[in-house]
Amino acid sequence: MPKPLRKTITTLISELKTDPCWGDEHLLQRGNTEAEILGLAYDSRSVRPGELFVALPGLHTDGHHFIDQAVDRGAVAVLHQRDLEAYRRRITYLQVLNSRRAMSALAAVFYDHPSRELTVIGVTGTDGKSTTVWLIHQLLEALGKQSGFLSTVQIKTGDEVTKNPLRQSTPEAPDIQCLLRRMADTGKRYAVVEATSHGLSAETGRLSAVQFAAAVCTNISHEHLEFHGSFDQYRSDKANLFRALGGNGFGIVNLNDPSHRYLIEESGAPVLCYGLENRQADLWAEVARSDLSGSQFNLHYGEESRPALLNLPGAYNVENLLAAALTVLRLSQVPLGELAKRIPELREVPGRMETISAGQPFRVIVDYAHTPQSFGRLLPLVREQTEGRLIAVFGSAGERDLDKRPLQGELAARFCDIVILSDEDPRGEEPMAILEQIAAGCRREDPGRREGEGLFLIPDRRQAVAQAFTVAARGDTVLLLGKGHEESIIYADGPIPWREAQVASQILAEMGFPL
Repeated sequence: MPKPLRKTITTLISELKTDPCWGDEHLLQRGNTEAEILGLAYDSRSVRPGELFVALPGLHTDGHHFIDQAVDRGAVAVLHQRDLEAYRRRITYLQVLNSRRAMSALAAVFYDHPSRELTVIGVTGTDGKSTTVWLIHQLLEALGKQSGFLSTVQIKTGDEVTKNPLRQSTPEAPDIQCLLRRMADTGKRYAVVEATSHGLSAETGRLSAVQFAAAVCTNISHEHLEFHGSFDQYRSDKANLFRALGGNGFGIVNLNDPSHRYLIEESGAPVLCYGLENRQADLWAEVARSDLSGSQFNLHYGEESRPALLNLPGAYNVENLLAAALTVLRLSQVPLGELAKRIPELREVPGRMETISAGQPFRVIVDYAHTPQSFGRLLPLVREQTEGRLIAVFGSAGERDLDKRPLQGELAARFCDIVILSDEDPRGEEPMAILEQIAAGCRREDPGRREGEGLFLIPDRRQAVAQAFTVAARGDTVLLLGKGHEESIIYADGPIPWREAQVASQILAEMGFPL
């Protein structure tokens, strides 16, 4: 753990006003200027004595309504953007135009800009971000480089890899800056950060005060349009990672992705390219074999060529490996052969193509795939490797991108013999309405598919998984998609505990297949 930071309001404001991240943000100060700040909080329920509370406006609630609660819990200062009805004595109030954007600069200054002490690699893209972050981290450590990382699934700031306790792939700015500070204070030289489109958007500013040395993009396809409004805006927000690069940084893009040229043009630094079977790329792979057990291929980098073995399923993971390998080659300047020797040691992210084996006569795989592009990569691969029928259980997140739902259904109907639709994270939406939108895509692709035979709509996810196992026969494959590593399903009245692999094992045990 890093040494606790302490800054007076006077010191904090003085540092903010001279910091480039603050820009021309307006600041109106009321109250005690000598208050000492021991930490930052944006959730009134988690405020500890001595902290500064940031009141954030949101879709469902407004942090300004909880300022009194935060003060009652011990907050000594409040950052807010709206006029308040009352101001308490001995409390410092800092009023700004946009509390979310101001919070990003405030967090960076409070934690003394840890990203300036690290080589920070940002990884964005629609699919493959968490895996690519994990692969970059593993390769750096295998080459003796001290690395920390932050992804949807896991975090490492010290010696141990832990689960990410936050439900956000890219957390709020105070969390990010605190984690980066821990990495810097524990001797890390590199930090690999999963950079989502939400985190990169100017609307949230979560990553706006992070200094990136490298930007990596795996691919860009249909996702999160409910937040960004259009594909062009979604792509532009991802490109913010490349725009933020300084002249000493570099970018990494997938030459086979249609958006690669756009990212190159928007980048503030030179960009290198990788590509599967693409000889025009700086690093490319010539694949000899690729299946569920892994891939054998030849790596080509400049004048060098080396054979490599990756023990992760599918050609899409070779693409993720190429993104990671090119990043590490550029950072470390090691020979291709030295890096290629490390590739067979690489491990998969938990909840990604995780096989559940309890002696059952059919294969069970848990995976996080939840976008049309990930379906388009995964389903053909598993279909080809399945002797019997392919059975898929999945849903689509509520209050998220609606347009992708029928696309998921089309792809599932194209490659799966049986499609079982179930809750993913309905949130405030009617669960069955979500499933009907996915089912519409199934019926469009396969008009003859009958509900109750090749198509089931079962909102209760445990019942849906049990149904899949009940109909599965010898040689079949059951894919449980969309939840992966996650530990809850979110409904309108809050989350319920859920661990896909654990539930699958329990149901198999009930069927007489104990681990």
